[in-house]
Amino acid sequence: MADKELFCPVETTLSLISGKWKVMIVYYLLKDTKRFNQLQRDLNGITHRSLSKQLKEMEKDGLVIRNDYGEIPPRVEYSLSPLGRSLDPVLMSMHEWGIQYAENSIL
Repeated sequence: MADKELFCPVETTLSLISGKWKVMIVYYLLKDTKRFNQLQRDLNGITHRSLSKQLKEMEKDGLVIRNDYGEIPPRVEYSLSPLGRSLDPVLMSMHEWGIQYAENSIL
């Protein structure tokens, strides 16, 4: 297939973490396992629908693990898979770049 021949690692990475919220979801889950409502509070401004959609996509892509305890009231926790955790150096590089940009830019 022609698309497979045009493989670009950067494009692959971006396809998994692009969008307004995915990088920040990874950022907060790098710190600790979170329940849905805690993630929504951390991600100030995200809607319930958007967070649910992003988490489902990230679970499908193998970045996030959803642990449903099957309890009443429901208790569901989200954590990063080993693949998701492997994004840590990527986010730390972005963090450092952002600091350098802020220090060197004329605002």
